[in-house]
Amino acid sequence: MPEPSDGEGAEPASAAGSPSATDSVIGALADPTRRRLLDLLAQEGEATATALAARLPVSRQAIVKHLAVLEAAGLVSAARVGREVRYAVRPAALDATARWMAALAADWDRRLADVKRLAEDG
Repeated sequence: MPEPSDGEGAEPASAAGSPSATDSVIGALADPTRRRLLDLLAQEGEATATALAARLPVSRQAIVKHLAVLEAAGLVSAARVGREVRYAVRPAALDATARWMAALAADWDRRLADVKRLAEDG
């Protein structure tokens, strides 16, 4: 089950243990361009910002900024190869967030089953 929050504005504790790790991942995934970048990187394995910009209607500079957000959230890694920076997906951060979301969904399923049982018994 997800960690309970400590009140208004409290951050949920992620499966990775950091209170802000899940928030960072969800924030990064909130943008459709960043989700598309993750899709492209998952298909390609790794790519440069220039190669990714050629596939999207977004400037290379904007792609670099989006990749920085994804890297800060732990969703992609950046490796310098000569003059290029090659980006690749790091699925572990997404796995931890998916586990947190699954636990949250299971908790809600349990609560809804309790409500249904009470309504049927009542």
